[in-house]
Formats: sequence, structure tokens, C-alpha cells
Amino acid sequence: MALYRKNIGGLHQAVRLATGIAVAIAAFVYLAGAAAWLVALSGAGFALTGLVGYCPMCALAGIGRGGVS
Repeated sequence: MALYRKNIGGLHQAVRLATGIAVAIAAFVYLAGAAAWLVALSGAGFALTGLVGYCPMCALAGIGRGGVS
């Protein structure tokens, strides 16, 4: 039994993964210090949602494959 149900589709997952990685890389290229780490961690979190196919905020808003439960 899964702890979560995927709520974002394949294309959405790919876009989230690519965007998250790009944001994390750009953070270290364009920012310095704590700001770079904060933005990079945010990008990594965004990429993680794409990797696993589940977005907690989409689930709260009722957006996704299952609709409003």
C-alpha cells in the first residue's frame, strides 16, 4: 500500500524535475551565501515533487489526477 497517490502526470513531472534542477544550479551560479542555499533547496524540493509524482500543495488544492476527494 502506497503512502500517497500520484497527483501529477508525466509531462508535469518532467517539467517540475527540469525546472527544479535548473533553479538549484542557477542559485549557485547567480547567488552567494545563505540565499544561494535557500533557493537551491527550494529548487531541489520542487524537483523532488517531480521525481516522485506527488505535490502536497496540489493535493490540498484538489488539483491533479484524482480531483477533489
